[in-house]
Amino acid sequence: MPASAITFAVVIGVTLASSGCVRRRMTVRTSPPGATVSVDNQLIGTSPAATSFVYYGTREIRIEKDGYRTETIRRKIKPPWYQLPVAEFVSETLWPGEIRDERIIDVELVPQVVEPSENVLNRAELLRSQATGG
Repeated sequence: MPASAITFAVVIGVTLASSGCVRRRMTVRTSPPGATVSVDNQLIGTSPAATSFVYYGTREIRIEKDGYRTETIRRKIKPPWYQLPVAEFVSETLWPGEIRDERIIDVELVPQVVEPSENVLNRAELLRSQATGG
């Protein structure tokens, strides 16, 4: 076997052995920090919280913190150009290294408004009188 064929085989072997991949990571940051974060009904931690993901698409993010309104956000995560068909094969299989796709989602928490109990009782009484009156 000629030396050039051996060199070519070695280059191909090294390329395939060192082929890279795409690492996808999503970080949810809140202001103020310290909120409980769930993505697609899976708890990922306390903000700022991060998790890896495999597929692109719409994610449901739920954020809860005492004293603040619970937020449920549906966020579409679009694939970058190197994850589109054909280019994906190159970036996932042939690219000699790791590609990182980092997504950051910032959420501003809104303080929860606690309505005085007197107002709630007045509304309840009004509804009760409307229901009995017809």
